[in-house]
Amino acid sequence: MKISTKGRYGLTIMIELARKHGEGPTSLKAIAQTHDLSEHYLEQLIAPLRNAGLVKSIRGAYGGYLLGREPEQITSGDIIRVLEGPISPVEGIEDEEPAKRELWIRIRDAVKNVLDNTTLQDLASYKDDGNTDSYMFYI
Repeated sequence: MKISTKGRYGLTIMIELARKHGEGPTSLKAIAQTHDLSEHYLEQLIAPLRNAGLVKSIRGAYGGYLLGREPEQITSGDIIRVLEGPISPVEGIEDEEPAKRELWIRIRDAVKNVLDNTTLQDLASYKDDGNTDSYMFYI
């Protein structure tokens, strides 16, 4: 399974709304400018998120979008499923031979576990400690 820009940018929208949670509506224009994304594309992504109840829209001059639920009640899996569809590494798992089917099921379940146990609150409050070098190799 490859997450497209729909899923990636949808997560961006939702993380920004979680960071601004409790401060009032946030416009897509502001999110687009902050992340150097197309506002028009974000408008296309917000509709399914709104239809799924993950966001609410507020009309008017000071309008924008709010989360539909508390950030700790929305998982990244909720967002990805709305924008990308079912989570599966391959199609037609049921047609695979048993050994390969078991592998695909284990991969699917591992990905689902990560997505369903990572909330918007986790993502919004993530702090990069700058430690991207888990391993140091010397030659």
